[in-house]
Amino acid sequence: MILRNRTIRSLGQALLVMNLAIGVCLAQTAAPAGGTYEIHPIRNVMVTARDGVRLATDVYLPAKAGAVDGRFPTIVERTPYNKDGNAAGLTAFFVPRGYAVVVQDVRGRYNSEGTWRPLRDDGPDGADLLKWIAAQPWSNGKVGTVGMSYGGATQHALAIENAPALTAMVPVDAMSNAGRYGVRHNGAFELRWLNWILTLGIATGKTASPTGLEKGRNGEAAAARAAHPKEAAPALIAMGDHIREYVRALPLRPGTTPLQFAPEYEQWLVEAMSHGDNDTFWTGMGADVVDHVKTYQDVPALHVTGWYDSWGTQVANLNYVALSKAKKSPQRLLIGPWTHGGQAQTFSGIAEFGKEAAVDLNALRLRWFDHWLLGRENGIEREAPVRIFVMGSGEPHKTPEGRLFVGGAWREEREWPLARTVYTPYYLHANGTLSASKPTEPQAFTRYAFDPKNPVPTIGGNVSSEGDLMPRGAMDQRCYPEHWLCKDTLPLSARKDVLVFETPPLERDIEVTGRLVVKLWASSDGPDTDFTAKLIDVYPPNRDFPAGVDLNVGDSIVRARYRESLKTSKPLVPGRPAEFTIEMYPTSLVFRRGHRIRLDISSSNFPRFDINPNTGEALNGNRSTRVAMNTVYHDAAHPSSIILPVIPAARQSAAN
Repeated sequence: MILRNRTIRSLGQALLVMNLAIGVCLAQTAAPAGGTYEIHPIRNVMVTARDGVRLATDVYLPAKAGAVDGRFPTIVERTPYNKDGNAAGLTAFFVPRGYAVVVQDVRGRYNSEGTWRPLRDDGPDGADLLKWIAAQPWSNGKVGTVGMSYGGATQHALAIENAPALTAMVPVDAMSNAGRYGVRHNGAFELRWLNWILTLGIATGKTASPTGLEKGRNGEAAAARAAHPKEAAPALIAMGDHIREYVRALPLRPGTTPLQFAPEYEQWLVEAMSHGDNDTFWTGMGADVVDHVKTYQDVPALHVTGWYDSWGTQVANLNYVALSKAKKSPQRLLIGPWTHGGQAQTFSGIAEFGKEAAVDLNALRLRWFDHWLLGRENGIEREAPVRIFVMGSGEPHKTPEGRLFVGGAWREEREWPLARTVYTPYYLHANGTLSASKPTEPQAFTRYAFDPKNPVPTIGGNVSSEGDLMPRGAMDQRCYPEHWLCKDTLPLSARKDVLVFETPPLERDIEVTGRLVVKLWASSDGPDTDFTAKLIDVYPPNRDFPAGVDLNVGDSIVRARYRESLKTSKPLVPGRPAEFTIEMYPTSLVFRRGHRIRLDISSSNFPRFDINPNTGEALNGNRSTRVAMNTVYHDAAHPSSIILPVIPAARQSAAN
């Protein structure tokens, strides 16, 4: 008997077990190059969670001559992005090589039952799936997990839940610790999440693609699944075409937009935009690694991220550091020069890093799983625990694609952050310079007006799920006609509300690798405001770039009411100086001789972050805005600085 694309529901789970136990032949595809097994799909198995909710699951099994015979390790991906359209590459690579692949829609998304609550159910649901897998006659009892972004977070949720059969993990650009960075960001809100929700999880409206702005392929399916009543689905699809308008119309109030017809999505978004305190709303979300290290399962994990990824701080500075200290199982860290999901690319934004920058993610995962799931001796356990791409060693020029060649090289390290780092403060001075010398003036400050109605536009950075709101990655910090928020073509440094501090041209190369932390002394004339920081590599003019390039390296923000603690807010005392800690995402970059190191300070970076109305009203609840007079101090008593993780030149030269 041959089963072709059979939909198995309800009693079908028992039928599946019985059929495979007797070696039934299933629908198949021929084994491609790189493997010896054929691919046998069984789609839409409804795996029942502990509370009775049924989760749609596709199973792809290795077989020969049409028959499934044997026990195999399993690769699992749990996704909110529609299993029907996201399993082909994973399946084609792993199944012919002797791995079963199981892909499941998370609760409340696409073909799975239940109500979607971001990540809160993914620990128990994932654990129930792994328990089900371990009981199948084709399973050898070992499971490796994969997934990027939200799919990375579902892996962390599994580990926090202590799921059975979990043997090894490869979380890539993984969402976690969302109350610190990624959703809320030092108290501010990352508006890419408004785009994520209003497009019902990057499924409707205009979404970014390699070829431009396209209609989301799964738009109708996502809207139909979310709509209550079902007749409202077209309104949800259309909503995704007006993201810029909704962003400009904030705050978002319940029942005022078509999102009301997707109540679970509206409820979460309104609460997330209104909930700044990093309390159990965020730490109990399901994937908050650093707050659950003790219960996090002790399994080998390969953590992957990029210098321009939207989750890089959590992956490197939080999760890897915490788990590598607390767990006996090997933890590995790989950081490239990539944007979110860009491991196969050699560029980020306008910056080109060379062909060596790209990696074959499937090949990396195969080596990891071959060792931990199949016990093959391939030497991976003896490799350096940290591998980073050091950007900036190339000779600048314009590539045939029109990008700026930045260059760089891979390097192995023994730890993160690097033990040999020399943490070097560079201080802000009244004349706009940035230097290692402390300010000596008894009183020095710079004051500027921050108007919420005229925010500094976002040009690049650590973003994802951005749609057509903003560009991502490394970008020249100059306005351009195509940018929807730019009113001119001037550099951002020309704005009156952007304070620029930069070094003289460097006399030697300086490598900066690690955490980027700004200690800013500042005040405001109101009860609340924001302060932003942006690190920039200033390229001198050359033949290809006669105006030079102001290339962003990292940026961040702090909402003033959260300056002392992310757990509780506290209004500012108007006019009183306070110290603000603004930590950007980490980097590894050689600032070349002749370049300048620049730090820009302002109070907005929109639409990367929501705009502070400066009124001190409840988050996402303001009815008015006001112009804030903000002051940055740079004197002997208030030495504002950026602390750069400088790598000593001798080792730097030897490594390159």
